[in-house]
Amino acid sequence: MNRKKTLKAVLKSDELPTLPTVASEIITLTSREDTTLSDIANLISKDTGLSAKILKVSNSSFYSFAQQISSINQAVSILGINAVRSLVLSFSFLSMKGGKKKSQFNFENFWKNSLAGAVASKLILERVKGADTEEIFICGLLQNLGELILASTFQDEYGDVLKKVADEQYDALTAEEEQFGTSHPTIGYEVAKSWGFPEVLLLPILYHHEPLNYKDKDKKIETTCKAAYLSDLLISILYSDKPEEFHNRFRKEAKKLLGLSNEDLEHILSEVHTQVDQAGEYFGLRIKETKPIQEILQEANIRLSLMNLDFDQMNQELIKTKMELENLMVELTAKNQILDNLANIDGLTEIYNHRYFQNSLDNEISRALRNETEISLLLIDIDFFKKFNDTYGHQVGDFVLKEFSAILKKALRKYDTLARYGGEEFTVILPDTSQADAKAVAEKLRTAVDDGVLDDGKEKYHITASFGVSTMKPLTVDNFKKSDFINQADAALYDAKEAGRNRVAFFEQKKKWYKF
Repeated sequence: MNRKKTLKAVLKSDELPTLPTVASEIITLTSREDTTLSDIANLISKDTGLSAKILKVSNSSFYSFAQQISSINQAVSILGINAVRSLVLSFSFLSMKGGKKKSQFNFENFWKNSLAGAVASKLILERVKGADTEEIFICGLLQNLGELILASTFQDEYGDVLKKVADEQYDALTAEEEQFGTSHPTIGYEVAKSWGFPEVLLLPILYHHEPLNYKDKDKKIETTCKAAYLSDLLISILYSDKPEEFHNRFRKEAKKLLGLSNEDLEHILSEVHTQVDQAGEYFGLRIKETKPIQEILQEANIRLSLMNLDFDQMNQELIKTKMELENLMVELTAKNQILDNLANIDGLTEIYNHRYFQNSLDNEISRALRNETEISLLLIDIDFFKKFNDTYGHQVGDFVLKEFSAILKKALRKYDTLARYGGEEFTVILPDTSQADAKAVAEKLRTAVDDGVLDDGKEKYHITASFGVSTMKPLTVDNFKKSDFINQADAALYDAKEAGRNRVAFFEQKKKWYKF
């Protein structure tokens, strides 16, 4: 079969996966110059299921926005048209099904690898200074679209390709060329082109295996092609039987193609397994827990070192390897702690950041549901901080934020979670805490701040703060939502400020408000 016949058969096949209507319409809509944000929001809002999925991802640590996004209009406004288009296409692509016949092609693994490729592409490009990352997730997700097309359209023939690859007769691209006269990058490109995809999404599909073949001068497309290529190497570390080989290639190629530093590489390699698992949850894919790359490489080295050893040698090597592994685990734990701090700690105040708060609140809500207990949340705002900053300058403002955080941290219990919500706003999660106890904690914190004297060695400063408190028992609330919980605390904070500041207010379900 030659390329022309293969492409013709693909485009006319009843087995060709169909692009969902809303995805097709958003491609058309975003290709028009007169399209507005409202046009995009109105289209997406017609699909309630898709709208809910987009809002869930928008409010997750995938973006880690400081503010809660409560509507599709708001999501489009904050994320932008291209990012929302990418989310629509991502959910649409992940909803596609394989062929109707039984196939040797593992569709479940394909979706898992595609999502991992999307996560890896995003992680990689985020470390490239000045790179446009708006659409890298969907580019990474779609890069192997052609495999899905060929496996769905030519199920028996693609089974022969898989057998040749498994028997190590050919690599995948060579086996496809021999069988079909073309390979999956070209097929994926041509099908996506027939769906009306823009070049910024098309060309990374075509060049993701050979990024240097892209010769045009669009810097965004060039870096996207390189990131997609590198993501393929990265997920091969996770899922192939030769992880060390792909690990070496990835480090070498990442430095060569995108100029990534060792620090960049360590960040990517340490984060990818966690973010793949999180993405599986956000996008509705059940993914078996992904192993850390360091653990994968250690296991591969152990397997290699044990080859061709007799029984006694094997025992000796096992003992030695176990000791080395224990030492490595101690070292890895220390390095992971440093990386966790970089990802979860606010650089100025040295308390937890907004991202950590969102994840921690999810965990505490889950625990409250399991244990049928209450949970309380404080939102805190330093009173008139902007005026304070304008009067004394930002350096003094930074000093105040650090000292304020220290005062709160000192007054809290060890199992409470203090985080910087954003700017001069802070939040505290109080697990297994009733409304009365939360009131006492908030008043204790308010008094500590009011009584505190902030001395920077040159001058002494006095500040106050307002507190909003919300208490809920998730098990007793129908359709309990984290966003509602946060909004209640935020509304209580607003009430405290309206009532004169330097006070505590809490949300009351029946009476609505109670102030003291």
